[in-house]
Amino acid sequence: MQIWLSKFIHRKRRQVCVSLFKTYREISSASVDELWQKVVDLGDVSWHPLLKSTNLPCGLVPKPGLIYLAVTRLSPIPIRIFVERVNPRELLTVRVLAIPGIEERVTYRVESTVCGTCLSYSVTLRGWLSPLIWPFSRPYADRVARSLVEAVEKTALQAVSGKRESIKDGCFDF
Repeated sequence: MQIWLSKFIHRKRRQVCVSLFKTYREISSASVDELWQKVVDLGDVSWHPLLKSTNLPCGLVPKPGLIYLAVTRLSPIPIRIFVERVNPRELLTVRVLAIPGIEERVTYRVESTVCGTCLSYSVTLRGWLSPLIWPFSRPYADRVARSLVEAVEKTALQAVSGKRESIKDGCFDF
C-alpha cells in the first residue's frame, strides 16, 4: 500500500511545462544610448502596445531584484514584473508574473552594428497555460520592438527639428 501511495504522489508532483520562444529584431538609426534610455525607463511604457501604466516614477534606473506593478490595456488588474538581469547599455531581462500557470520572460538586447543599432526583443512563455495564451499575446509581442524603435526615432527627430528652429531664430535671422 505504501509503495502505491508514493507512486501516486510522485505522479501528482510532475508538472507539464511547455516553453514557447520567439525573438524579434529591429534596426534603428538612433544611437545605442538613446535606445537604451527608452528601454530602461520602466515608468514610461507609452510605446508598449500591451502595458498602460506602472507604479514606478519615470527615469528610475532598474536594478536586479526590483519588483513593480503594471496595468495592461486589456484588464484593470495589475500584474507583477520582476527585473532579473541588467547589463548597462546591453541587456535587460524581466519576468512577468500575470497569472498562476504562466510565466513570461522578456529580454531586451541593444547592440551596435554596421547598419545601425539593433534591438532584439525575446519573449519566452513557460507553464501549462502557455499554449492557450500564446495566440492571444503574439500579435502584441510582434509590435513591441517596432513600437520601441519608432518611439525613440520620433523623439530624436523632434529634438533635431527643435534645434533647427532655434538656429533659425538666432543671430543670423535677417
